[in-house]
Amino acid sequence: MASRTRRPGAATGALDGARRRRVPLRLLLPTLLLVALVTMLMLRGFVHSEILADHRIRPEAATGHVPEKILDGGPVIDTRSGRTSTMRLPDHRLVLTFDDGPDPTWTPKVLDVLKKHHAHAVFFVTGTMASRYPDLVARMVAEGHEVGLHTFNHPDLSYQSKRRIDWELSTNQLAISGAAGVRTSLFRPPYSSFADAMDDKSWPVTEYIGSRGYITVVNDTDSEDWQKPGVAEIVRRATPHGGKGAIVLMHDSGGDRHQTVQALDRFLPGLQAEGYRFQNLTEALGAPSALTPVTGVDAWKGKAWISLVQASEKVTDILVVCLAVVGSLVICRFALMLLLSGLHARRVRRRGFRWGPPVTEAVSVLVPAYNEAKCIENTVRSLMASEHPIEVVVVDDGSTDGTARIVEAMGLPNVRVVRQLNAGKPAALNRGVANARYDLVVMMDGDTVFEPATVRELVQPFADPRVGAVAGNAKVGNRNSLIGAWQHIEYVMGFNLDRRMYDILRCMPTIPGAVGAFRRSALERVGGMSDDTLAEDTDITMALHRDGWRVVYAENARAWTEAPETVQQLWSQRYRWSYGTMQAIWKHRGALLERGPSGRFGRVGLPLVSLFMVVAPLLAPLIDVFLLYGVVFGPTQKTVVAWLGVLAIQAACAAYAFRLDRERMTHLLSLPLQQILYRQLMYVVLLQSWITALTGGRLRWQKLRRTGVVEAPGGPMPHPRPHSDRRPVA
Repeated sequence: MASRTRRPGAATGALDGARRRRVPLRLLLPTLLLVALVTMLMLRGFVHSEILADHRIRPEAATGHVPEKILDGGPVIDTRSGRTSTMRLPDHRLVLTFDDGPDPTWTPKVLDVLKKHHAHAVFFVTGTMASRYPDLVARMVAEGHEVGLHTFNHPDLSYQSKRRIDWELSTNQLAISGAAGVRTSLFRPPYSSFADAMDDKSWPVTEYIGSRGYITVVNDTDSEDWQKPGVAEIVRRATPHGGKGAIVLMHDSGGDRHQTVQALDRFLPGLQAEGYRFQNLTEALGAPSALTPVTGVDAWKGKAWISLVQASEKVTDILVVCLAVVGSLVICRFALMLLLSGLHARRVRRRGFRWGPPVTEAVSVLVPAYNEAKCIENTVRSLMASEHPIEVVVVDDGSTDGTARIVEAMGLPNVRVVRQLNAGKPAALNRGVANARYDLVVMMDGDTVFEPATVRELVQPFADPRVGAVAGNAKVGNRNSLIGAWQHIEYVMGFNLDRRMYDILRCMPTIPGAVGAFRRSALERVGGMSDDTLAEDTDITMALHRDGWRVVYAENARAWTEAPETVQQLWSQRYRWSYGTMQAIWKHRGALLERGPSGRFGRVGLPLVSLFMVVAPLLAPLIDVFLLYGVVFGPTQKTVVAWLGVLAIQAACAAYAFRLDRERMTHLLSLPLQQILYRQLMYVVLLQSWITALTGGRLRWQKLRRTGVVEAPGGPMPHPRPHSDRRPVA
């Protein structure tokens, strides 16, 4: 047998193509969740007549094309199979009809009165209400009443196309079959009245309804209970004259129907005493029942429809609760931020405030660097302008772009280079701590530049022996682009206001990797930087809290960092931050049950971080979902006003934050656009982080591409003469 060989390249290409076509689970799940959420919300709006609703009512028209026998005939109109006939009820036969239900409040009361007086009736239900309250439709049928179609969402059919009429009938029928397991042949048009009110606009609709197999039922007497004229007046208007039979129009929905219920309790026994019998329509006419059982596929379709509607109701109710929760959280966060950040600013800015004796001892500044060739020179030169005595330890973490050689070629005093194979940022920082000469250690990123006073301001809180770490004030250096401006707003409004708040509450969750300082002894007590999470800065901060150290915020210790300049880089950075924060929260969850400083952090810090940094941002998209829904389907004006109100609150908070940080207000001009576009990206990032965590996914460290556009304040320092005798530390 001849052997067949497969070309390796083709097989590999096919596999690669399959891999490329496969949608990652972390993208597929958010997409499916969003589609399901929108579908549920649209379905809910549909069954609440917020979507596809038509509230137009046609005025009276001429009657020239309506047959005389219809105008002079009875309230039961049959145009099936080309017939044009009407029927009246026999004497002393009354058919009570109730429109627009079922209503969860009034329909049960109406049914109770009918049952009390052993009376049957006909309920012309809308599809919207039958879908929402299927148990009431089932009760109607079970207690011997008949149900009829009243369209799905109550439009004037004279305005509608035949296609829309078919849709109204079929969907109304679907709701009834799903609720009670029956089909009905009875129909009442919305806004209908007596037979002699039929005109040239409504008659063609009645003819078409008959061609679809339905009997149209209008009325002989109208109680006009919707006007709430009083119980006695409702009874008077509903009562026929001379013992004649009649179809009586009432309503069990559409508003307060307590007068209808009271009138019914008086009307039934009064006319029964006069020899009237209250029956459903086919009983009164001596005809076969208008209801037929639904089986097979149609029955399953009806049940599926009811199940979907009930699910949409429950999901929407849950979303409304979640919206209330997130609204409360946002308001609480804003209130806490404004109050506590103001307290923090007044405390640290008051005249004579000191942490203790001035800290003048030398500091080791650690700069972990991996492929930072474009930035590292600006970073190191900014440190050389420091007003505080420092040594600089650049830890080259296996760079392949000559980062270490650039630093060595600068030949600057008190600057050392430590090389290691690529092992990650935590390992690089630990290596730097091991090589540091001094007890106070400042950590920064390789793409960050310091102001001359940054290190001095950063270490002053260490005059308090209880302070184990200090968070600096990270600033966006490349804020001239739109994405940079948005991140600038986020840094000033979110991160720095948050840090002021958490400082007052003594539960600072994160010391930014771009600018932070530590006691070396505190680091050693908690085991140094850990690679258990992707947010080593959050992890070490929480570990210090649990060990009993204070972590504070130094507002004047400013550092300028290069923020991501593309959506892809921003996505990668925030994805890592979000996922790493979740990992850190989970890692330190044991603090919830501990005592002392660890327990305090666990019961104050962890819940706040979880609520404000994980739960609230995850639920916050609900605000935008309901906003979009309200704008499209109404009430548009109230929705827009509410959104502008929320935006005004955020703008006020942002302006306050900018004032505290002494920033120019011009960047806030892009705040509305940030709320529309940038915030949505952050939502998706957080949702993707949740899914990665829940599915057990692993996220790798992702290096961002740098441009080196951020320089030291005042421009780059002049190049000193190189020292040829300097040697890197091995």
